[in-house]
Amino acid sequence: MLESYFKLSEHRTTVRTELLAGLSTFLTMAYIIFVNPSILSAAGMPHDAVFAATCLAAALGSMIMGLYANYPIAMAPGMGLNAYFAFAVVQGMGFTWQAALGAVFISGCLFILVSLFKVREWIVNAIPHSLKLAISAGIGLFLAIIGLKNAGLIQGNPATLVTLGDLHQPGPLLAIGGFLLIVALEARRITGGIILGILAVTVASIALGYSKFSGVFSAPPSLAPTFGQLDIGAALNAGLVTVVLTFFLVELFDASGTLIGVCHRAGLLDKDGRLPRLNRALLADSTAIAAGAVMGTSSTTAYIESAAGTAAGGRTGLTAVTVALLFLAALFLAPLAGAVPAYATAPALIYVAILMTRGLAEIDWEDLTEAAPAVVCAVTMPFTFSIAHGIAFGFVAYAGIKLLAGRAKEVPMAVWVIAVVFVGKFALL
Repeated sequence: MLESYFKLSEHRTTVRTELLAGLSTFLTMAYIIFVNPSILSAAGMPHDAVFAATCLAAALGSMIMGLYANYPIAMAPGMGLNAYFAFAVVQGMGFTWQAALGAVFISGCLFILVSLFKVREWIVNAIPHSLKLAISAGIGLFLAIIGLKNAGLIQGNPATLVTLGDLHQPGPLLAIGGFLLIVALEARRITGGIILGILAVTVASIALGYSKFSGVFSAPPSLAPTFGQLDIGAALNAGLVTVVLTFFLVELFDASGTLIGVCHRAGLLDKDGRLPRLNRALLADSTAIAAGAVMGTSSTTAYIESAAGTAAGGRTGLTAVTVALLFLAALFLAPLAGAVPAYATAPALIYVAILMTRGLAEIDWEDLTEAAPAVVCAVTMPFTFSIAHGIAFGFVAYAGIKLLAGRAKEVPMAVWVIAVVFVGKFALL
């Protein structure tokens, strides 16, 4: 049955290979079950319910990707947008987490529409490559500043805005040790380096008496506090238009880039360099976003860590189905997740930030009309503490600089439209 459904022999793989590939992918991305509740609880969301929603959204998204699209791509709530959800939309703009979930749901529905009507290609292809790189790098820098703050390595200062934290406290020191351990493990290509680093800091914190240990296993926590709590009516508020647009654009670029990148490494592209069944993969992604919002978590997306599974030989959806089943099993780890302090997950945020910012190296630094908007986009995100503002400034800067440089013809229509929307937003709202 597995052979006929997933076409294992056609992809030159076996059930054993696919199961091991799924385990490899899960171990490299399992940190999200600790990090996501830590971040979203900062928005006032119930920690245990978010833990359950994270596991269920990851399981559902990965299952749909495996069974419907037949790709070895795992899914889970995305890094970056969860931080934007908690720290920018809820804490920064003052919206409730229920309204923020409504915005995620609407962005997922928009993603479904553009996938069904195949508008995605027009949007993605129209956005300049430099801005795509800048958005990814900017989200990385945004994660970095959040990670440094959660670790206690930086803190607010009325004179300088930000300054060094108290290095005599255990949190910052344990976070530094965790970061060094994660990087060392990843450099040695040890599978699950991020989660091992998180667990090492947690164990050290418990041993030193700074964290409370309540066990490892228990019955899955209730999803009731977050299930169906999204407020779509509030999300339609004019002030959330930019938020919805931000969720939508980042989801679009992130999903497309991850799908193409992982499948390219796995040799799953056709002779023209295109991804067969791309629309199915995008529909799986967008459906998971909407379903995740209903369950009570921020945007679900394809994970670049899926490359760990393809490197282990995963070539079909059976790899993703394996990941889904492992996330369901992880539901029984709620007590362990509750014992993980913020400074244990902070090193993971900083490490992921490093991975995301390396795209800046691909920018054409010889062309100022490409490099300048990209830098504006990337640095504005952490300095305004908002992914939305970074994207807005990036698009406006790109259109404005090209226009004043006499190269307006190089600006795609989609960029003009998005830039005008952002200018109108800043002028009127």
